[in-house]
Amino acid sequence: IICAKRVNCKMVSEQIKILAIKLDMSVAEIARQCGESPQNFWKKMKRETFTPEELAEIAKKLGIQYESHFILENGEKI
Repeated sequence: IICAKRVNCKMVSEQIKILAIKLDMSVAEIARQCGESPQNFWKKMKRETFTPEELAEIAKKLGIQYESHFILENGEKI
């Protein structure tokens, strides 16, 4: 989740580190499963340059779900 004001908001790199712990994997293993070198993956994490599409692809390759959207009061997702 990327936020302009970092209030109760985790950076994408922090989310990926937590994900690695919960999946009992290293970040390097996640990178390899996604077809990227660990070095390039770490660079993206450092720069916080993952797109929502890339995050969805990471989730797909790990067999999990990723959702990135706004939810209106009526339940509509954007």
